[in-house]
Amino acid sequence: MWRRCLSAGYRCFGCKSVGPKGLWGVHVVRTCSGPAVPGGRITALQVVDLWKRHFAERGVSEPDHSSLYIIAHLLGAKTIESLGQGKLTEVLSPEKTEQIWKLCSRRLSRMPVQYVIEEWDFRDLTLKMRPPVFIPRPETEELVELVLADLEMKTGTGVCADTHHTCLEVGCGSGAISLSLLKSLPQLKVIAVDQSQDAVDLTGENALRLGLQDRLQIHHIDVMKDAEAVLSLCSHVSALVSNPPYLFSEDMTTLEPEILRFEDHAALDGGEDGLKVIKQILTLAPQILSNHGRVYLEVDPRHPPLIQTWVEANVEEMRYVETRHDISGRPRFCILQKEESNKEHKLDQD
Repeated sequence: MWRRCLSAGYRCFGCKSVGPKGLWGVHVVRTCSGPAVPGGRITALQVVDLWKRHFAERGVSEPDHSSLYIIAHLLGAKTIESLGQGKLTEVLSPEKTEQIWKLCSRRLSRMPVQYVIEEWDFRDLTLKMRPPVFIPRPETEELVELVLADLEMKTGTGVCADTHHTCLEVGCGSGAISLSLLKSLPQLKVIAVDQSQDAVDLTGENALRLGLQDRLQIHHIDVMKDAEAVLSLCSHVSALVSNPPYLFSEDMTTLEPEILRFEDHAALDGGEDGLKVIKQILTLAPQILSNHGRVYLEVDPRHPPLIQTWVEANVEEMRYVETRHDISGRPRFCILQKEESNKEHKLDQD
């Protein structure tokens, strides 16, 4: 997928290995002085090189990719390489040069490229992006693949062909997970909730653009504050999926400026042990899932053993199935399954 190599401060954050996700605490873009807008002739290649050097001098992460993607976007392409040599050596119009300077100056303020160009690719979708809504990372594409593999297998055996073929996503952000699932599984319906009205609005906008709105319900609900509202929305769903806030609070200080200045802290900070929201999700899961329904979580690499121990001690109806590793080999995903409690099993036998 194009742009997989660029994280605009998200790969180098090292944080999502501890976890990254960020803060748009004050909705103001800081102005930073860039090179003067040229008054004479300049080509796209010259602009790419100029801004790459200026980004590097100012300490902007991934300066080459930042320059390449912003300028390619303004020239109507996904990548610089796809433009062709003729387009790259063509003299830019004053209007186009002015646009490039405007967007590159935003990146100079450490605004993530995804927000600068107002879109990003996630699997086979191009999603609109804007602060403070959390920007999906490549690891979350792997989470979607895990869910799809299980649901497609159930569909093949007819298990999911009934009215319970529904998924709940807690914390939908831009809609990346929900919309990817909907696009890949035409028979699926998704209920998505988020504590942020900005996220709910952006998910709805992306769903409409992709023509997936008819199979998606989106609700502005904070699972920590209004569990009853979540429970009233759904029961007997096949899957519950979440990329919840899972950073340990003490790790918040290690985040890159791109995250600290622009993304929503509530999508990041999981409390002292990073498990505050995760524990709530797993407490509610038995009341939401159908029997043998599964929970799929993206977590901090330190979390899987902590989650397994906590669930075994606190949630009788949930069984820890397995831990999956991400492409970098880190324990990143937890899969749990609802099982009949001993009490329910005895009632069925009677």
